Amino acid sequence: MSTAIEFNNISKQYRLGLVSTKTLSHDLNRWWQTAVLHKEDPYLKIGSVNDRSAAADSEYVWALKDINFKVEQGDVVGIIGKNGAGKSTLLKLLSRVTGPTTGTIKARGRIGSLLEVGTGFHGEMTGRENIFMNGAILGMTKQEIEKKIDEIVAFSGCERYIDTPVKRYSSGMTVRLGFAVAAHLDPEILVVDEVLAVGDADFQKKAIGKMQDVSKTEGRTVLFVSHNMTSIKALCKRGIILKNGMLVDDGDVDSVVTHYLRGDSSMENYKCWEYPEIKNNDFELFEIGIRRKGSGFGDVMRMDQELELVIRYRLTRAIDKFWITMHMKNEQGNKLFSFSGGGRCYDKHHEAGEYLQTCVIPANFFNWGNFAIDFMAFEQTNTINCLADESDIISFVISNRQVALGGYMGKEPGDVTPRFDFVEEKLK
Repeated sequence: MSTAIEFNNISKQYRLGLVSTKTLSHDLNRWWQTAVLHKEDPYLKIGSVNDRSAAADSEYVWALKDINFKVEQGDVVGIIGKNGAGKSTLLKLLSRVTGPTTGTIKARGRIGSLLEVGTGFHGEMTGRENIFMNGAILGMTKQEIEKKIDEIVAFSGCERYIDTPVKRYSSGMTVRLGFAVAAHLDPEILVVDEVLAVGDADFQKKAIGKMQDVSKTEGRTVLFVSHNMTSIKALCKRGIILKNGMLVDDGDVDSVVTHYLRGDSSMENYKCWEYPEIKNNDFELFEIGIRRKGSGFGDVMRMDQELELVIRYRLTRAIDKFWITMHMKNEQGNKLFSFSGGGRCYDKHHEAGEYLQTCVIPANFFNWGNFAIDFMAFEQTNTINCLADESDIISFVISNRQVALGGYMGKEPGDVTPRFDFVEEKLK
């Protein structure tokens, strides 16, 4: 498989508040150093990291710094990162909207770009006229565009307004038409920035399906920027994280998305306090953790092993109806299910004192991945009183299941993968 895109030591520098240096002394100095003395551009040696949340310590900033990676033909690569991380700048360099300060980009084939809503559209021209204009920009002949125009219009869902000036389109209609043009005019490389978020759910699903077809059946290369991790995981096999203009991770999409969602925090599957941090006048939590059954809290937990959840707490007074509830969440923070312990413990009277609760989670229940638990404790009198409420009190990693020949099974969809017993009988 050949390389479709290659970024070699790509950096992009901007001067804050200005385009170019905008000073005669800087321009003369740059010309003298580079053209006459044949030295390195002096302004490449200065500049601060592109951290939008920090005060500037230099008038120059590196939007991108030392980016190196390759994309093979037919790959679908998701580029993720916080706002201002350099994602759009990277795609603009690839699309030749702007040029790099240092380094080279090699791209083999025609590039179709959808970077912003209505990019390249003329508001006074109709949708149909804009299709022909965009096709011409991408290097298509009029005859080639005419062969595909019915398919483009049908995919966009804008048939009724196709001969109406684009300035009268909604932002969602503009995105629909722009994506339809970029995806159907046979670019070898399709570059899509965070524009699908403007479209409705039906169009997003259709667009992702089209990008999958473009990559799998036609062997096209797709670079996809999105803040929607569900879309990234559905579409891409590989992910890249940009942070402050620098590449910080590059690998399979599941591990990269996990890295991005976790940020710089570590997974803590066990917490214990001599003097409880989670407490009030009635309730004190001393210990909570999850482990492989029969092992220590630091050991690896695999999806084909039983797990044990341990909770140790104290009640400072008798409570007639007390119970603990937990919410299990996936790495995106979506709640998977709620569960309570102690055999309907909220129907039981609790005397003052220290208690230990354990809960066994069966093997082959969780899919491999990252999970977190929200913890709550309640008392019921005439009303329900919350004694403790702690989000993400512990988080943990479930590792893949090892199979024959030392390999590992692929990841099935979903966060839980229970193994049910099926009864099968031959009828004839």
